[in-house]
Amino acid sequence: MIIDLPSTTTSQLNKKLVEIREQGGQVALGRVLTLVIVADDDAKLEEAIEAANGASREHPSRVIVVAKGARTAAPRIDGQIRVGGDAGASEVIVLRLYGPLASQGQSAVVPLLLPDAPIVTWWPATGPKSPASDPLGQLAQRRITDSAAEKNPVRALTTRAKAYVEGDSDLAWTRLTHWRAQLVSALDLPPFEKVTGATVTGEADSPSTELLAGWLAEYLNAPVKRVKSSGAAGIISVTLERRSGAVELHRPDGRVGTLTQPGQPTRRIALQRRNNQDCLVEELRRLDPDEVYEASLHGLAKIAPGSATAKPSAPAKADVTAPAAAAAAAKPKAATGRKKNGS
Repeated sequence: MIIDLPSTTTSQLNKKLVEIREQGGQVALGRVLTLVIVADDDAKLEEAIEAANGASREHPSRVIVVAKGARTAAPRIDGQIRVGGDAGASEVIVLRLYGPLASQGQSAVVPLLLPDAPIVTWWPATGPKSPASDPLGQLAQRRITDSAAEKNPVRALTTRAKAYVEGDSDLAWTRLTHWRAQLVSALDLPPFEKVTGATVTGEADSPSTELLAGWLAEYLNAPVKRVKSSGAAGIISVTLERRSGAVELHRPDGRVGTLTQPGQPTRRIALQRRNNQDCLVEELRRLDPDEVYEASLHGLAKIAPGSATAKPSAPAKADVTAPAAAAAAAKPKAATGRKKNGS
């Protein structure tokens, strides 16, 4: 059910929500958090709402959408309430703000927040340089951006790394969960040898590739090179060098990866790029600071410079004759995680 309230106020929206709850049995007390979505009022807005609706089936929430309309229009708020099948397991409140009100999202959101419920703010497209300093970011315990949605993804990631505050996160990081899990699992198999170097290859403007290289640089205590490629989107391959031979995870098509390593059979692994809904579900599972993400941001400064542009190469064949003698293992800590610029 969708109810439109043109030229409304937040008090009228709250009154209508109470009326709907009394008539239809919607229970606000069953919501575990408030998710605030901040975006421009454009064609991509519905994609973000749809992702939030899907995520609400695991995390029932009140979703407040701050849709910024034309700044030159007369000041007004056009409200919309969605419940039932149009809102997943949530209740969705869409606030279309026009004129000077487009920059006053915090004032419009505060009266609609659920009492005593955690607040998460998500910018699905262009976000602030410092999420914690943004008025809507200041309301939240968790602030989610998406560097891959920016005009210059890598620059946006670098800027936010400098402004990082506990509670910040990025969907470019969440898209790495499966990559990191596979690499950690590979190092849990013999031969247990120290990693002496790593190479991460991916699209030139892929923030996920940068973060993966930063994660390895922070935890491996070994040189990490970042190779830029124009031959495919997102992350293409990761190579971990060891004495007995390299561990390589190669994904040229954005769907299926091939893992090769000494003494082990070659394995094909599902590495489909994750959509926003899957990443949002994962982000909402924990609202505490993500220390591994923070460490990976620090690791960006440790990536070896001067990497040349390269085209994707075929995965290296496993050296099945390599010795399996174990040495002290040095591997990253296990931790949890589009198209163009994605992972």
